[in-house]
Amino acid sequence: MAIAKAERLMNLALCLLGTRRPLSKRELRASIEAYIEAFGSVSSVAFGPGPEGADADVSRAAANGTEDAFNRMFERDKEDLRELGLIIETVEGVDGETGYLARRDSNRLPPITLDAEEAAALGLAAKVWQQARLASAASGALQKLRAAGMPLAEDAYEGGALETRIPVHEAAFEPLMLAARDRRTVVFDYRKANAARPGQRHVEPWTLECWRGHWYLAGWDRDRQAERVFRLSRITGRVRSRALPFTAPVPDHVTVRETVETWAGETATGTALIKVRAGHGYPLRARATARRDLGDGWDELEIPYGHGLDAWLVEFGPDVVVLEPADLRADVLDRLRAVAKG
Repeated sequence: MAIAKAERLMNLALCLLGTRRPLSKRELRASIEAYIEAFGSVSSVAFGPGPEGADADVSRAAANGTEDAFNRMFERDKEDLRELGLIIETVEGVDGETGYLARRDSNRLPPITLDAEEAAALGLAAKVWQQARLASAASGALQKLRAAGMPLAEDAYEGGALETRIPVHEAAFEPLMLAARDRRTVVFDYRKANAARPGQRHVEPWTLECWRGHWYLAGWDRDRQAERVFRLSRITGRVRSRALPFTAPVPDHVTVRETVETWAGETATGTALIKVRAGHGYPLRARATARRDLGDGWDELEIPYGHGLDAWLVEFGPDVVVLEPADLRADVLDRLRAVAKG
């Protein structure tokens, strides 16, 4: 919604909520600055002194045209407010005109109550925005809830001993979240793990999910006509939104985590033996089922081996060497050669 329209609707809502009696369209037009700027004051247009004869006919026609334009805008604004949930009453016979008002008791929300899990989830959701543009808005919302006596995430733990944080470092996070909310198609450049250069993707964004400190986007890849999951840290450049309708239905449940786990070899079918340079590969070390010091600054790890592990190992570059199995070693070498050729 454009800022000017949002401000106009807000002012109209405040007038309707703040009045003790029904207001006519004429009174609302004279009270709201946006209407005055667009159509002029009621007195100067409808009742001010004007020319006579042919010029008077032109003046009256202009005034009627302005009045019709205002009536159309007012009706649209009134319906927009009703769609947003504002209950607007219509009262006939207000100085011979129709009057409008929005009674506070009819538009008052019921008391908000949150259980412990809901409060914790709300506080955690707000923390997602701690490094984003809407951080101040999220913080303000939490302060209002606390003022109403609702315990939130950090209040639920004695002395703040446990504080959950979700980092949001990727610039792509906010535009993708807004595009997923508004159902807008996006375009961005994406670099695959085994590619030397990024390629352009046209995606219908569904949902964002954080897994092991990284954010992932799930959506419909329009070029490949298939569901895909993208790691936000591999998106290069700016995310651009397009006013294009979705072509694929949005599923009720999107398996982001399950897909990423498969890529990372979490669905293990065997064990891989790898060498890791000392002081590197901490995510691999955390998953290791066995570790042996090889000396010369290298360690030998046994880690679960599944589909997609080769793509993950490539990210560690020269700090990881695959020893077994042979097919995994070959896959990693092929990916590294592809990057080197680029």
